[in-house]
Amino acid sequence: MSSQSTLKKLIPSDATMISNQQVAQQIAKTLVESGLQHLKTSSSLLSNLNPNITHLVLSDPILPPQSCLTLFNFLRRNPSLKSHRPNLQAHVTLFCRLHQAKRFAHMKNVVNAIVNNGRLRCPVSGIVSLIENGSYAPGSVEKLWDMLFRVYADNQMFEEAIGVFDYVYKNGLEIEERSCFVLLLALKKCYQVDKCLSFFDLMLEKGVRITVYSMTLVINELCKRGEVEKAKTLMGEMGGRGIEANVYTYNTITKAYIEMKDFGGVNEALSLMKMNHVEYNVATYNLLIDWYGSCEKIGDAEKLFDEMRERGIEPDVYVYTSMINWNCRAGKMKRALFLFDEMTERRLVPNDHTYGALINGACKAGQMEMADILVKEMQGKGIAINRVVYNTLIDGYCRKGMIDEAQRFQDVMEKKGLKADVYTYCTIARGLFKLNRNEDAKRSLLTMAERGVAPNSVCFTTLIDIYCKEGDLVEAKRVFQEMESKGERPNNVTYNALIDGHTKKGKLKEAHKIKEEMEDKGLMADSYTYSSLIHGECIAGNVDAALTLFHEMSQRGLTRNVVTYTVIISGLSKVGRKEEAFKLYDDMKKASIIPDDRVYNSLVQGLYTDKSSSMTDE
Repeated sequence: MSSQSTLKKLIPSDATMISNQQVAQQIAKTLVESGLQHLKTSSSLLSNLNPNITHLVLSDPILPPQSCLTLFNFLRRNPSLKSHRPNLQAHVTLFCRLHQAKRFAHMKNVVNAIVNNGRLRCPVSGIVSLIENGSYAPGSVEKLWDMLFRVYADNQMFEEAIGVFDYVYKNGLEIEERSCFVLLLALKKCYQVDKCLSFFDLMLEKGVRITVYSMTLVINELCKRGEVEKAKTLMGEMGGRGIEANVYTYNTITKAYIEMKDFGGVNEALSLMKMNHVEYNVATYNLLIDWYGSCEKIGDAEKLFDEMRERGIEPDVYVYTSMINWNCRAGKMKRALFLFDEMTERRLVPNDHTYGALINGACKAGQMEMADILVKEMQGKGIAINRVVYNTLIDGYCRKGMIDEAQRFQDVMEKKGLKADVYTYCTIARGLFKLNRNEDAKRSLLTMAERGVAPNSVCFTTLIDIYCKEGDLVEAKRVFQEMESKGERPNNVTYNALIDGHTKKGKLKEAHKIKEEMEDKGLMADSYTYSSLIHGECIAGNVDAALTLFHEMSQRGLTRNVVTYTVIISGLSKVGRKEEAFKLYDDMKKASIIPDDRVYNSLVQGLYTDKSSSMTDE
């Protein structure tokens, strides 16, 4: 329907208008003198009522705004008066009356009715025609457009909102900045980032007064897209326009650089904060503590923690949780528990992440009794145990070799409606494998597949490792091929399992080929790779080849550990090359690597072999 035809329906002929005007005046007079109740009992007045008369009644200056609102609501809500309900013109008229009376909450209700009532909804052009052909106060009209724009945004009617914006600025009117912010926020929440950024550009083009809040919202969206440099440039441009970034803006930029592991960018953002005299808030400290913690700089994190309190900024539950988490990961359980006690003394309530960090630390430290106490305390406070905590406990018990207890927690988890995930199954399988319960480990992984849980690289690697340890290289290779076919990329651990399996079966040529394939795929051979190959060469009696590999390790900057030294010393000792064996023993001690019984046994065996050879020669 065109805007002209819409307008014709809204505006009656002159003859009809005279009659309508008389009825409208009589209704207005009745409402002023006797109120709505008398109108309800007057069937003659109600029977003559129609949308055009309603508009005229609402326009009558003798009728107070509250009476207008009362009549409006009565007509809208009375089922028997469905045909008499207010039309679009009546809604606009009432809006303007309410605006003059500064009844803002009721004004928004009227606009919501226009937008959400299918009978009244029409293109923006229809509303434009109605307003341009009416005699409404300019201030009320501008407010109507602003509120209509905001309601469209609230209802995710973005094209209509942009249509209002375009009309308003073409006609020399304005939309308030806070209303523009409502649209930016709505677009962000609906993940329409491109439209959000485009509208911000339109705001700049039309000269809308930009605040730091709109700027920060846009900067945040740019950072999420990885366009941090563009975000920083925008911050600079806005600064040139007098819109200074606040701590939330800088936190957004800093967080983005931290996630990118761009430490130079982090330091630059912090320098800008200092230069512009923007003080850190609790969120800034939390970001930086997390950053230092992830870099294993727990000492620097502690300094920041002390600094924030010296500045009078009290740590919140998130800061405490971060400090507890990083101390737990660093194995500093005593410090973590002290922070936990300090936190609760300050009446900060620990959340599931706080308990999760402590339970993880206890499990990594093998302190399963402490982990159990924390779980019970967590449950006592009504904090639900999630899958991550259950998996942490399962991992802790597997590390301790307490596989039955680990499986018990898996049962408890599943009874609570939390399905075991790939991490659960892999952890249980590896725990069984370490206890040489290979068949049970394989059964656990098969059960996972039967339950529709897709195996990941860790599961495939575990299965490959089991078959290699069993000497079943054919099955190990089949699983390896299946792993690649399902898009799971083998890692160093996977290749090392295969290399170790082949060396133990004396298949050195194949082991070296696997190492080459591994390196062709961009994975670097590590100390475990070389130790396996050195061991294989020594078993085969190829001690010189083993020594070549041993020296190649240092050339590649790889650390030679006690296993590597033990293997090569053992190999040299078996073939009676005692001087070389003892020299490596001295090198080992110089490198602060503590020899174990296997090294001493190998050296003794070498001496015995050498002595036996001398006696035979005589």
